Amino acid sequence: MIGIHRLQSEREWVVAAPHPARERLAREADIPPLLAQLLLNRGVRAAGEVHPFLRPDFRTLQPPSTLPGAEPAARRLAAAVAAGKRIIIYGDYDVDGVTGTAILWQALRVMGANVDFYIPSRLEEGYGLNQEAVQKIAADRGQVLVTVDCGITAVAEARQARELGLELIITDHHQPHEELPEALIVHPTALGLSPNPDLSGAGVALKIAWALGRHVSGGPRVSEVFRDFLLEATALAALGLIADVVPLVGENRIIASYGLRHLANTANPGLRALLEVARLTGKKAYDDYDVGFMLAPRLNAIGRMGHARMAVELFTRAGPDQARQIAVRLDAASRRRQQVERQILNDAEALVIQKGYDRESCRGIVLASPKWHAGVIGIVAARLTERFHRPTVLIALENGLGQGSARSVPHFPLHQVLRDCQQHLLSYGGHAMAAGLRLRADQVDAFTAAFQAEAARRLTAADLRPKLHLDDEVSLAELSLAVVDAIQRLAPFGAGNPRPRLATTTVELADRPRAVGSDRGHLQLAVRQDRTVRKAIAFGWGAQADELAEHRRLRLAFEPLINEWNGQRRVELRVIDWKPAC
Repeated sequence: MIGIHRLQSEREWVVAAPHPARERLAREADIPPLLAQLLLNRGVRAAGEVHPFLRPDFRTLQPPSTLPGAEPAARRLAAAVAAGKRIIIYGDYDVDGVTGTAILWQALRVMGANVDFYIPSRLEEGYGLNQEAVQKIAADRGQVLVTVDCGITAVAEARQARELGLELIITDHHQPHEELPEALIVHPTALGLSPNPDLSGAGVALKIAWALGRHVSGGPRVSEVFRDFLLEATALAALGLIADVVPLVGENRIIASYGLRHLANTANPGLRALLEVARLTGKKAYDDYDVGFMLAPRLNAIGRMGHARMAVELFTRAGPDQARQIAVRLDAASRRRQQVERQILNDAEALVIQKGYDRESCRGIVLASPKWHAGVIGIVAARLTERFHRPTVLIALENGLGQGSARSVPHFPLHQVLRDCQQHLLSYGGHAMAAGLRLRADQVDAFTAAFQAEAARRLTAADLRPKLHLDDEVSLAELSLAVVDAIQRLAPFGAGNPRPRLATTTVELADRPRAVGSDRGHLQLAVRQDRTVRKAIAFGWGAQADELAEHRRLRLAFEPLINEWNGQRRVELRVIDWKPAC
């Protein structure tokens, strides 16, 4: 556990200055000034933009014609269905790929298609479309191959598909390379910028499904059957959007918001079983935390520890009994993944310190081991990036090859960096902040040197200092129940719309902090400012009760929340950092 003093001494607080337009926006939109500040920090500038942001309207979604390639793909798929062709959906093994595959499979089944899906093994095949899979699909009498959440860099594989007589449709949202595959492409940026360049793979699949519905219905209004399907599909799309950490603004915010609301009433046996094993059944409303920390890890775990095909089965063919069985297996895989993750994290943290990668002179981390599980290294890379605030690549070695996962920090775009290091790689792909790669084991040292040279060139010492960005500085009295209720309307939170974080002005401890929880691992305290007292909780800081008690006057960095208990609602603070008051 990292102690409180270490946390507060390492993180620089960057508190947003009061926005010059906050009072005007508060007055014109009739909202609290604090909410106006939060909206302005998120790019909402005009009063007319406030209501659409706080109350996303499903009717304002961009039509599928605005996504390049969506309507041509729908026409091509509809023709394939009419001709009775065998369609294979090739989806990625993460949550975004799994949910996108399920959406497109269900849409085609509504049309009566002869459709199946293929999910590559993370451990044996790695990320993206691969030539062995293309060969297998062709040999299995596949006629139309549709990728979901992958394929935009598969130039050689597209050429192979054409030679084998496969009709190829690529649907993806990842960063394209300079050369595009020869195929019908559906992508928010590769063919020209769309109104929503930040769609996830599941979001792209939802748009194609909508285009299919319009095509078979003969107009902009879809049939009742297709309408019911599309409404159900928003719940799956919300899982993909949130789990893939795409910006939850604009259209993505609408899909995520509506999908989370629909999740409470879903008829999908797989979603219902997943909610049950996650102990979320019966909630009236679901949020980004439920997806990001409760549902998505269980879906991802089976792809990391086994095969993600089971997760697609959960949302497609499984009835209630089989769905419960699959959900239990996903839950067990998630627990196994947590155990493996802890072991790799301990090993990797020790290696970082042993190699001196935590020193200021080193600005990038690359570690490799034959002992590591390839399905878990991405999670551990994210943990190391968070702890050491350096771009991190972890590589699992086996049989002379390495499979790597990379996570980054601001100002270090991984897709560009890996392009510059590509002479040492067999393949790579991903985003600015997360990427995957494959290389020969004998190239690890050369890749490490190249990657760290790029980090030294691109990153400054200031980039390595972790920063805690806060939306505003407030007094405790400002945090009324009405104001915090208004702040909650900013949800769902995620990239582009982070959970609001605030700083207090100077407060005093109202009583002695105490450790709470079954293992006394959390810290409970109360703080006072004039006549206002607020309770606060600091998760994971239970061992620091005595240390914090030595500082009577302090400032807190926190997330505001509302605690509901026995019909009572009160404002509380979830503490994320602190500083002694000057």
